[in-house]
Amino acid sequence: MMSDMARALCYMGVLSFVASILLSCDTKLEKQNVLLLYMDDLRPELACYGQEHIHSPNIDALAAKGVKFTNAYCNVAVCGASRASMLTGLRPTRHRFRDYKTFVQDDTPNVKTLPQLFKENGYICISNGKIYHHLDDRMSDWDEVWRPYAFEENSEGLKPTDWWQSLWRDYLLPENKAVYKQSDRGPAYEKTEVADTAYIDGLMTQKVIRDLEKLKQSNQTFFLTAGFISPHLPFNAPARHWDKYVRDHINLPTNNKPAQDEPQVLRFPSHEIRQYTDIPSIDELIPDEQATSLIHGYYATVSYVDALIGEILNKLKELDLEKNTIVVLVSDHGYNLQEHGQWAKWTYHSTSTQVPLIISSPIFNNSGKTQALVELVDLYPTFVELCGLESAPEQLDGQSMVPLLNNHQKQGKDHVLINNRTAYTIKTARYSYTELLHEDNDQVMARALYDHANDEREEKNVAEMHEYTNVVDSLHDILHQEYQENINMSPVSDVQ
Repeated sequence: MMSDMARALCYMGVLSFVASILLSCDTKLEKQNVLLLYMDDLRPELACYGQEHIHSPNIDALAAKGVKFTNAYCNVAVCGASRASMLTGLRPTRHRFRDYKTFVQDDTPNVKTLPQLFKENGYICISNGKIYHHLDDRMSDWDEVWRPYAFEENSEGLKPTDWWQSLWRDYLLPENKAVYKQSDRGPAYEKTEVADTAYIDGLMTQKVIRDLEKLKQSNQTFFLTAGFISPHLPFNAPARHWDKYVRDHINLPTNNKPAQDEPQVLRFPSHEIRQYTDIPSIDELIPDEQATSLIHGYYATVSYVDALIGEILNKLKELDLEKNTIVVLVSDHGYNLQEHGQWAKWTYHSTSTQVPLIISSPIFNNSGKTQALVELVDLYPTFVELCGLESAPEQLDGQSMVPLLNNHQKQGKDHVLINNRTAYTIKTARYSYTELLHEDNDQVMARALYDHANDEREEKNVAEMHEYTNVVDSLHDILHQEYQENINMSPVSDVQ
């Protein structure tokens, strides 16, 4: 028979176990704030992602506290469409979320968006900076929408969204400002001896800090965003961030030409960068010296935003809001820095489609990284579960990542879908398979397969090699069976 002492110890063990469960439940039931750090054009070019040439100590510190996703992908590699997809939890189709001009209120007017759901659940929702691509898209989703200068009176008598479009490139040097005003264009980068608060992202950061102070005082639960423009073109940053990099140590990519056996029709022209006044026309190569300056500018803007994020996170800690605030850092898509001979985004290559994703939550104390395959539509259901949001729409395309936050070794998705124009990519843990479909039907115009186990930098298209026939057939079937709704010519009905 069990002794009194053994019985007592057993009883105490049960009580301790029950108490730990109740404590865990109390923590998870406590209403969590959310701080969304939303980046523009940031690929995983960060020290915490193994790119040790980048100065990103504040983002690295956030990654050390949270969970870093090393296989996160956007669903479409262009600003407007990607943001619409992530904030609705819906993947793009042939008739929805097609390009940077996307308006959520036009493509999916009846869908309940993520900020709308937070607002319905009693959160104070503030959109600072670039969250939706367009300033005047779904403004009713928020309690407040703010971008630097946008709502100030202007001499042109323009509406806020039109005024914003005329100034967002944000040059500070007089000669650049003059060119911008005359042509709505300007140089691709700018280095100036100014404070971090001088550019739009610095002003936006100060607004976020003021919001944190007000929200702390009001004791309101919040969904607060910081939508950075950098590192989007033009690469404008204070000089001190340029000076963090030695120009002679900046290397051009060695895979700066088209992949072997890549069909010409799969190569997307880099139109965006050609809009800038100091960049050669589309028919000319960008000289190596200029390419080095562009990469230098990209690095400088990454470090600039990192410093601003450090200010926000320091204020969060100073106000003792860390203990009940989920912090998420994510980008709308990646970016090409001359890899494959291409610049900017909207290509099917992983340089365009892979994004950094960091989730730091006081609910979990098991920081680390996961190699699980995830996509940006997974963020919506993840927020729903983490914050216990009610009345979430039933038809979300993503899956909650909470199980991956609990167990970093847990298997992720078998595949994700990425769409750029009429090129559709099935990304698995090992392969990236793309089909370019005809504009008017499902006819395959070209295809590419990259075996990331042997060719991480996507230098050789192996789609037509005999030994990969079964892989191509399998991934083709997944695209045309599981994602028929996304590639179908018929419009998809709106969902609520």
